[in-house]
Amino acid sequence: MTSKLKKLLIGAATLALTAGAALAETVIIGHFGSPTPMQVARAEGKFDAATGWTIEWRQFGSGTEVIAAMASGDVQVAELGSSPLAIGTSQGLEIQLFMIAQGLGTAESLIAKAGSGITRIEDLKGKRIAVPVGSTAHYSLMGALTYAGIAETDVTIMNLPADQIAAAWDSGQVDAAFIWEPVQNQILQTGTFIVGADQTAAWGFPTFDGWVVNTEFATENADAMVAFAKTMNEANMAYLADPAAWTADSDPVKKIAEMTGAAPDQIPSILKGFTFIPLADQLGPTWLGGAAANMKTTADFLVKAGRIDAAVDDYSGFVNTAIAEAAK
Repeated sequence: MTSKLKKLLIGAATLALTAGAALAETVIIGHFGSPTPMQVARAEGKFDAATGWTIEWRQFGSGTEVIAAMASGDVQVAELGSSPLAIGTSQGLEIQLFMIAQGLGTAESLIAKAGSGITRIEDLKGKRIAVPVGSTAHYSLMGALTYAGIAETDVTIMNLPADQIAAAWDSGQVDAAFIWEPVQNQILQTGTFIVGADQTAAWGFPTFDGWVVNTEFATENADAMVAFAKTMNEANMAYLADPAAWTADSDPVKKIAEMTGAAPDQIPSILKGFTFIPLADQLGPTWLGGAAANMKTTADFLVKAGRIDAAVDDYSGFVNTAIAEAAK
């Protein structure tokens, strides 16, 4: 091989490597940092491997923050609660729900502080309640108040990000909080469980966390989106196969703790508070199949409560079942 030919081959190889690196698209994915099975797949780099993306995981404290980030175009895929989902789509945000992350169950609950005099929902009158406004927890709280016949003006709603609620609790600024894990477990040390999102759902105010994607991005990255959903489903199925094996000293729980900062001894009980749904079952009317109707009901309630100006007539365009169909 001549020296000239050798240089040409080396140059071509370098160019190919550079081009390959350029093809690895950086995608920003928003999440809440919840201690869930997806954190294991995240720790093991499975999402990057399956999609071919270089993923930048960005943690948000509320759905309101997620909506703003997606509206700016900064975030392409994100975890988002059902209530802020209804708010964002009602405001024209071009996103699609393509997967249910988890039903919220008792992983989101109303906790009353010890000594507050609150033992039931009716005792909330005149009390200070912390909640991230616009979140699923806020929607559940409003549902609980409605069920109990309490006007929102009869309580003081304190709009606090999730990561500030524990400090406000400890300093005596609040009497109760409707919040999710792991903050819920923190304040339960000096508080009492009043009602969970599973009960408010039974009263007609169901909530869930879902995965949403920018509509245009979903079209341009159809195969990668299917791979993402499949990887998420595999993570959930690994837990559902044997929940009892996910003990505090197990490898999956240690990885969740590493990724979220949650205490390993609390993670097994936190996981039990969520409802993880196999992707094949999400296509039925309870979850993805009924998501458009759920969004409409939620939006109509939020209009009545004065939280948004108007609901749209049909939310079916904000639900993408094709990704789940291909990934199940």
